[in-house]
Amino acid sequence: MAKTELVFGVHSVRSLVERDPAGVLEVWLQARREPPALRRALSLRAACDIAVHRVARQTIERMVGPVAHQGVVARYRPSGAAPIATLDQLLDRTTPPGLIVVLDEVQDPRNLGASMRCAAGAGADALVIAKRRSASLTAAARKAASGAAEHLPLVTVTNLARALERMAEAGVSVIGAAADAERSLYDVDLRGPHAIVFGGEERGLRRLTRERCRHMVSIPLRDPVESLNVSVAVAIFLFEAARQRSAGRGVDEDLEPSERT
Repeated sequence: MAKTELVFGVHSVRSLVERDPAGVLEVWLQARREPPALRRALSLRAACDIAVHRVARQTIERMVGPVAHQGVVARYRPSGAAPIATLDQLLDRTTPPGLIVVLDEVQDPRNLGASMRCAAGAGADALVIAKRRSASLTAAARKAASGAAEHLPLVTVTNLARALERMAEAGVSVIGAAADAERSLYDVDLRGPHAIVFGGEERGLRRLTRERCRHMVSIPLRDPVESLNVSVAVAIFLFEAARQRSAGRGVDEDLEPSERT
């Protein structure tokens, strides 16, 4: 049976109630404070038997600690309706994935959540992480995702290098994001099926991960800035991919910049 967890924040709880109401067991609201964003979602509680408690702020803080809870906490156990997939299910579905985000040992749950929010906003198909040495979908990650965690499939794999090989075998071009790469993001065609891999907060991409990438690509930065937060890099890469796909054109990734017309 799935573990019960406490989820806090207006958007996170609202998304759970809307997406997986059967999994929401109880909701605690700060007395005399019912955020408008929750009113419509909480109308489902009668049909789904969600217990709603109105309590003092101090009660909520005892439950989740000194975090930005926004006066809302839910006790949640996934019912199976939330989008959880295996890598094989993702790659073998009828409509192949066009854009996958891969995080290589990103360990801060807030970076995981923010990356999920960016990925969902840019229209990515899924986010892939490894089981070991990676942040998991904690309450802090859900809060940072601001509702995206209930809409974007989070795929967990045992061996990330093998998973990247599996993606390449399925026709997905694997690109690594690295600050030291000579090739610019804006010189790469991102219109086809792609998996974009981002490294962890301390080391960036590991050697085995780099070896599975078809290209290494960087975001052009001006001195003295050498790198960006991983969730910021995710946003820049994904929305460049979204821009190219929306425009219906890009650049030829097999040509050097000087060879393009």
